[in-house]
This record gives sequence, structure tokens and C-alpha cells, in this order.
Amino acid sequence: MNKNELGAALRALRLASGKEAKAVARSAVMSPSKLSKIENGALSASPADVDRILSALGVSDEVRAEYMSAARAASTEATAWRLLRRTGIYKAQHRTRALEAAMRELKLFQPALVPGLLQTPEYIRAVLARHDLPEESMARTMAARIDRQSVLYEAGRTLRFVITEPVLRWRIVSVGMMAAQLDRIISMSRLPNVDIRVVPLSSVQSDIANHAFVIRDDNTVTVETVHAELVVSDPRDVSLYVRKFDGFAEMAVAGDTMRSMIEGIRDEFLREQESD
Repeated sequence: MNKNELGAALRALRLASGKEAKAVARSAVMSPSKLSKIENGALSASPADVDRILSALGVSDEVRAEYMSAARAASTEATAWRLLRRTGIYKAQHRTRALEAAMRELKLFQPALVPGLLQTPEYIRAVLARHDLPEESMARTMAARIDRQSVLYEAGRTLRFVITEPVLRWRIVSVGMMAAQLDRIISMSRLPNVDIRVVPLSSVQSDIANHAFVIRDDNTVTVETVHAELVVSDPRDVSLYVRKFDGFAEMAVAGDTMRSMIEGIRDEFLREQESD
């Protein structure tokens, strides 16, 4: 059920109840205009909005369970990568930059790649190459991603990164460029508002590193899958990601221990480069 279908279904419930829109809006602690937009599909209703509307309508437990399930499903939005390629991936980078400009705290978990905000230009190009972009689009997307990295230096924001050790070893670029990429991670870890942690392969795992995700202000989560980008906003679902992030952060190494670990892997790359 999408937002239009959910809104129409809520409107049908209200009409069946015989209650006026103004009265339902007042009981649901929202403006009549907001309720109207939800019912007409012009505004996405959060699970909390739907819960209040259902309470105002006085529906049965069975109906509530059905509609809340639909609301939680509707609060997860998916955009297929093929659509992003069609409209321009660089535009998606600009939208992400706007989100990062509005946030106060970012939590990013990455088990496969160096996070975009920490990537060198060479690494960025190698990652974007999988999208088979025309050169002009590649250049614009790279420029947009590099522009996003300015958030690392902005006061009043906290950026927390948890990556797994394979991220440091996965050869996305040549060994020389990998060494440079690891140097950048070490350098960025010294910024006062940036916390970078690494989960070593030697640590005993109590969770599974399923996929990458980004949490902004503990309100929304962005998940990258093989076919699409998902945006999760249901508080109950967001809390699952927050707990997962915190769990991995606790078992990760940080500070000088983390930097020493990355330096060791970097030196392995440099020695391999010298022997070639």
C-alpha cells in the first residue's frame, strides 16, 4: 500500500465512522490541512500520524493492526538505482548533501567499502564505475561527492563511522592508491568531530554485518541494496539500526589503536608496491 492508497483508506475509514475531518484532526493533534493532505495522498503519513488518526476514529484492534502494518511498510521508501541513473546520480548526491547540511549527527556503518565521505577521488571513480556512467555524468557525480565531504569540516556536527577490517583490504583500486586511501582515513580520524572505528576480523562477533546503512539524527536510515536505495523512517525500525550500529561500535577499535591497525595494513600495500 503506497501513500495514496493508505490516505484513501484512512479517508474511507473516517467517512464510515461518520466523524467530521476537523474533529478527527483535533483528536489526532494535527491541523485539518495536514489530515486532508494525508487523505489525498499529497503528504506521506508517518506511523505516528496513522496511529493518532486511528485512535481518533476509535477503530478495533484488528483494524489498527492492519493499518499500522501498512503504515510501517509505506514509511520505507525505495528508489531503484536504474531510476537514479536515468535522472542523474549526481542529483542524488546533491540531495544527500542537503540532508547532511540539515543533520547534527551521522552514524555510518560500512562492511564493504570506504564510506563516501572518506573516499579519495581515485576510489570514488572506481566505485562509481560500476554504474557505467558517461564521462560527463561521472565527472559531475564525482564533483558532487567531493563537495559533500566538506561536511567533515563543519562545526556543530558529529560524524561517526564504523567500518569492518575487510573494507581496508578490499582492493577497489591499485595497491598504491589503496595506501593513499588508508592515509586519508587516518588523517580524517584526527578531526575533532569525526570518530572512525574499525571492527577487526579477530574480534568475536555477536552480530552479522549484513549491509551498509546511514543513520541521520536517529530519525531516518538510508540503506543501499543491490537494486535500490531504501529510506526508513519508522521509529521502531530506525531503533533496530541504532542498536546494530552501537553494538558494532562497542566491539570496534578506535583512536591510536585504530590508526596503528590501519597504518599496518597501509604498510603492507606499500611493501607490495615496492616489490612489483
